[in-house]
Amino acid sequence: MRRLSRGRRALLWAANLAAIAFLVLPLMPVVLGALQSEKALQADVRALLPRQLTLANFQLILSGGARRGPIFEQVSYLPKSVERFPAAFVNSVVVASSVALLTLLFGALSAYTVARLDLRWVKALVSLALVARLVPLIVLMVPLYVMFRTYGLLNSLTGVVAAEVGFLVPYAVLILAPYFASLPVELEDAARLDGCTRFGAFLRIVLPLATPGLAACATIMFILSWHELLIPLIVVSRPEAMTVPVILAGLVSDYFVFFTLMMAICLLGLAPTLALVLLLQKYVVRGLVAGALKG
Repeated sequence: MRRLSRGRRALLWAANLAAIAFLVLPLMPVVLGALQSEKALQADVRALLPRQLTLANFQLILSGGARRGPIFEQVSYLPKSVERFPAAFVNSVVVASSVALLTLLFGALSAYTVARLDLRWVKALVSLALVARLVPLIVLMVPLYVMFRTYGLLNSLTGVVAAEVGFLVPYAVLILAPYFASLPVELEDAARLDGCTRFGAFLRIVLPLATPGLAACATIMFILSWHELLIPLIVVSRPEAMTVPVILAGLVSDYFVFFTLMMAICLLGLAPTLALVLLLQKYVVRGLVAGALKG
């Protein structure tokens, strides 16, 4: 393999740094805003660095409004979203984890069928499901609301999970089908000659080999579910069942907007997905690359 010249390597480094800066730099104002008081932020909005750093915003949010500290002692009004954040965070964890697991279960079965059964009607159904996902989600909210009201799924985490799983399964099939197709069929044939059924070969041979693809799919589904706003906003109206994106949207009101609290909640909401990506980064990259290079 021919080595790159110094000029090309410098160009690649510059392109990588520019891409990293494009992704990371917008987070810097959020981090700096979350570490200062609302009064200090409003006093000088043009300052690049805060004069005084504080963790009062995080203490207030994580305690559900119980630990106000000196900054918030004189504040007469605090949005209800602050008190509801701990419960909303737990709800988001439950919803995103359930959606990731169920989507992975149904998506893996469907993707294996698409990859191994060369039938026209299977490919036609997959294409139809993907085309249906091109319809804007807001268009489907009224029928979804009516259907969930009929079956008693409103104002419950079960309804949120069911709706998100239904919308995300086509994406899981799109991710997993190329990865399953890249696995050698001969291994499954050998397992079936040894007495395994097709489903047994799928469980004992295909799934262990597809661990990187499954990890990549689960991570993507978790992130999509964690940051979903429209479905829980429409399906849930009880504060006890709200998720973090809904709580964050509730911080914007006609009375006052707490920018520092909003930035702190953004960082706290970003933390689980960031930790998951960093933890499973190796599997995510391997899974996506292996599926993309099929054929």
